[in-house]
Amino acid sequence: MENAALLVLVESVLGKGTPTSKGNYAFKCPFCSHHKNKLEVSLRTTTKKENFWHCWVCDTKGKSIRSLFKQAKATLDKFEDLNLLIQPTYMGGIASVETLVLPAEFIALNGIYSDKIAQIEAKHALQFLTKRNVTKDDIIKYNIGFCKEGSYSDRIIIPSYDANGILNYFIARAYKDSDRKYKNPPVASKEVIGLELYINWDAPIILCEGMFDAITIKRNCIPLLGKVLHDKLMEKIVKSSVDRIYIALDNDAKKDALKHAEKLMSYGKEVYMVELDGKDANATGFELFLNTLEHTEPLTFQSLLEKKLQNI
Repeated sequence: MENAALLVLVESVLGKGTPTSKGNYAFKCPFCSHHKNKLEVSLRTTTKKENFWHCWVCDTKGKSIRSLFKQAKATLDKFEDLNLLIQPTYMGGIASVETLVLPAEFIALNGIYSDKIAQIEAKHALQFLTKRNVTKDDIIKYNIGFCKEGSYSDRIIIPSYDANGILNYFIARAYKDSDRKYKNPPVASKEVIGLELYINWDAPIILCEGMFDAITIKRNCIPLLGKVLHDKLMEKIVKSSVDRIYIALDNDAKKDALKHAEKLMSYGKEVYMVELDGKDANATGFELFLNTLEHTEPLTFQSLLEKKLQNI
């Protein structure tokens, strides 16, 4: 799934869909009314703004969601919503289309439990996720998948979507022995707000390092995808109504965490340093992390100075 918002819109016209392969979804066909989901729609918008769709029973097909909606006699408001989702943005007078997509070999795990053959293929990926305390509910919520082949072969794929449901990043973590645990997509992460689709900007926010940490924490958590709190995210937090920020970085990133805390405090935010006794949030586990969070006191400028002196 490249565009979560587009899926919601298509489902509002065709009804609930089921994930197939390569990020496609299948729906009941409105043209032949077959009792099974035989109308397959690609939610991956190409650079030519195309989304191919095809019914495997009646052979009705097209190249765009617009043509699908037109033939399905969708209401006018659905076309208006579609315009907002697929219109290009303009930079310097030149149209720029979002090009980041999930790997072509991506297989979503959220529909794999009903297919025994697919479960066998995904066995090692599912075992790895279980060891990292990732649940079936987490897999469904975050659209977690894996690749068996291609440049991301034998890797877990965890997508990140922006506030509009558009793919803005993904991590690819090896679930078999590899010299390279993570393989980043061809896009800079310094302007990405990780898992932004799930963030409530009116509630306390937790900042952590990685995707697995954020999935473990569960509570309104933004993964920094590293140790840096970049300017775009800093500005978003400062301008939001969020008044409490919890910083839960790894033990080797204390200096970075203190720097972030000082800057956020200078903007009048109440900041908490969540210290996990040398472990990351994923290794700590949800219950122990939550207990630690609840017993963490807000930083003062005096306590901040003391922590900075301890880490010189």
